[in-house]
Amino acid sequence: MVRRLLRPRCDDRGGIAVFVAVCVFALIGIIGLAVDGGSKMRATERADYIAGEAARAGGQAISPTDAISGTATVLDAQAAAAAAQAYLSAAGVTGTVSVSDNGTRLRVTVTGSYRTKFLPAVGIGTLSVTGHATATLLHGVTGPQGN
Repeated sequence: MVRRLLRPRCDDRGGIAVFVAVCVFALIGIIGLAVDGGSKMRATERADYIAGEAARAGGQAISPTDAISGTATVLDAQAAAAAAQAYLSAAGVTGTVSVSDNGTRLRVTVTGSYRTKFLPAVGIGTLSVTGHATATLLHGVTGPQGN
């Protein structure tokens, strides 16, 4: 009996189970990062798209007095900001709108968050998402044929 207790154990029973458990845990972690990382990229693309559409909506609000006389094409800053904010509200997102000093550029920034699916297991429940877009008014630019 004493000899049996002192003899070193030479079998590997249970070694595969530990290896499989470690590999499965690592594989689930990698899949989780891929799913949440890809979803965050899609949420960022959506934020960029919404910001671009809001900038286009605001870019339609030009100052009629300068446009009718043909002297310049500049934004009506208040109307442009209101149109862009209205688009953001209709899309169900929040963001900021700013018009440049000379009234030829409108910048929209969309902010939001993405609720993770796998990362809450490590304490990360949301990831921040930001989208940016700029609309620039052009005056007197000709097309590719010089028209």
